[in-house]
Amino acid sequence: MIATSKVKAIIGTGVTGLSVARFLARQGQAFVLLDTRAQPPNLAQIKKEFPQVLVETGELKTETLLLADEIITSPGVAVATPAIAEARAAGIPVVGDIELFVRYARAPIVAITGSNAKSTVTTLVGEMAAQAGLKVAVGGNLGTPALDLLNDDIELYVMELSSFQLETVTKLNAKVATILNISADHLDRYPNMQAYHAAKLRVYFGAQNIVVNRNDVLTHPPLASGVKPITFGGGAEFNNFGIIQEQGEDFLAWQFQPLMPASQLKIRGKHNVDNALAALALGHAAGLPLPAMLEALKHFSGLPHRCEWVAAIKGVEFFNDSKGTNIGATVAAIKGLARPPAKLVLIAGGEGKGADFTELSPAIDDQVRAVVLIGRDAPQIAAAIEGKFKVTFATSMMDAVSKAYEQAHAGDAVLLSPACASFDMFKNYMDRGQQFCAAVRELTP
Repeated sequence: MIATSKVKAIIGTGVTGLSVARFLARQGQAFVLLDTRAQPPNLAQIKKEFPQVLVETGELKTETLLLADEIITSPGVAVATPAIAEARAAGIPVVGDIELFVRYARAPIVAITGSNAKSTVTTLVGEMAAQAGLKVAVGGNLGTPALDLLNDDIELYVMELSSFQLETVTKLNAKVATILNISADHLDRYPNMQAYHAAKLRVYFGAQNIVVNRNDVLTHPPLASGVKPITFGGGAEFNNFGIIQEQGEDFLAWQFQPLMPASQLKIRGKHNVDNALAALALGHAAGLPLPAMLEALKHFSGLPHRCEWVAAIKGVEFFNDSKGTNIGATVAAIKGLARPPAKLVLIAGGEGKGADFTELSPAIDDQVRAVVLIGRDAPQIAAAIEGKFKVTFATSMMDAVSKAYEQAHAGDAVLLSPACASFDMFKNYMDRGQQFCAAVRELTP
């Protein structure tokens, strides 16, 4: 039990919780740690670093939370959890690590959220800033936790933010904020799409500049925001980064000014052209010089597990998009990699997170030759696309890759883009992608 109310309660002992504990310790603030799991992660490390700190495991105790002056919850813990909701109703502030980060950050923040492509665009904007000579810190939901990035020498923060992180943000006050796209995701946590969308919209709270997807109305802020947005996507238009044609070739463009041929991008697919345009729009709003941004674009080869080219075997290419953990990501990958008249053989399946897989079928009708399904929700996906494609079930990644290769024709591509989370069969999406790559290497050319 807590002896004084002048203490913070940290919920969650994972990577984020540990970063919060270390930050509060540096600030000289007292805290306790709570985790709903009986054997939570980092427990040994926490006891070593903070031997005097109370650690409570198991079901959250309302009486403990009521004695804290502030609750700092990790993104994986829903604020709707009964004990947290009771404490909040009693007037105890509930925040996350991003709210703490905003309080202490001294440099401008570029805040990036969306259902898909967050990591790619965040990394790319970070590389643009570095190319421009700025001391930049990149992290948040991607890589390094936000509080570990804090440093008075930093000139720009580029932050990937999830809807879970945004739930506990009061006012982000970003120099630039964007929602890249919105599609169904995390409906196992949110009661409906409206609640998920509302969490994403919090990224715009207090933003000086806003970047929106011209082709996705759900990325646009409420009209009351009072900030005229920069847009990306589509063709030439004022205040827009889009695509124009010059001598029969697609060019990335600012308004009506061609900037560079799309063919010079190392990242493949239409969705990655959109990602490049989004990064340009964000960098422009942040004040980065155009030559440095274009130079970074020309050298950026993408991130692992995001439409990553793996191999070509007897005319069949293999792409690892294991990070495609929702329907929107999978549809984007399919449309981006489509090269008619060739087709794709899709490997999908896993934990569906409450998604409606009937949305998958019409979006990929013309692009997919066959579907190989793995994981817990494979039967649910099969039922949703019944009669549309040839469907095969596989028991392992090796089995899935072998069956996909058997059904591919020369010129086709095999795409792992599961539209699902990975934890039913794999440690995480990285493990899933690595197993896919290993299985491809095992194929006999």
